[in-house]
Amino acid sequence: MGKRPTAGDEDQAVVITSPSPIARCGACKFFRRKCVPGCIFSPHFRCDQGATKFAAVHKVFGASNVYKLLLHIPVNRRHDAVVTISYQAQARLSDPVYGCVSTLLSLQRQVESLQSELAIVHAQLRNVRLAMLNSLQSSSSQQMAVLQSTYSNNSAASNDLINILTFTSNFDIASSSHSVEPLQLSQPSHDEDEDEDEDE
Repeated sequence: MGKRPTAGDEDQAVVITSPSPIARCGACKFFRRKCVPGCIFSPHFRCDQGATKFAAVHKVFGASNVYKLLLHIPVNRRHDAVVTISYQAQARLSDPVYGCVSTLLSLQRQVESLQSELAIVHAQLRNVRLAMLNSLQSSSSQQMAVLQSTYSNNSAASNDLINILTFTSNFDIASSSHSVEPLQLSQPSHDEDEDEDEDE
């Protein structure tokens, strides 16, 4: 008689023979179908939040249109395309009239506001630089005036000293050139005495 299989053997047989289940992507979960290997939506719409994202994409663009679009896009560019499509679908659901255009307009207004603030800051910087230059020029001009006054005072004192020295030297030269000769007393000659005797 053969051995009767036990429950543990049946569980082991089931584990060995049953194929591993494939996790459904968000698109297949949305359509309630099995996710086959090579599903074009599987790398981009995961099972956790992919169903919600794919529901928005399907409602705005349609699953068949997105499928055809992804077929014409290279594999290395499909993820960026899915991100863009999902963002546009969410924006269209949030704002049915403008969609992502409202976001673009808001960003454009922010850019203009920041540019105006930047222009104001640049103007303030220019004013500060001009004020600094004016203060430096005024301080340098004051320093130059002080130096000029000091130099003029020093030059006047030096000129006075030069004049004094010149006068002293001229005086010494004049006194040396006009020296007083000693006086010589003249005695009467003998001839004059004899003439006087004859007259008497």
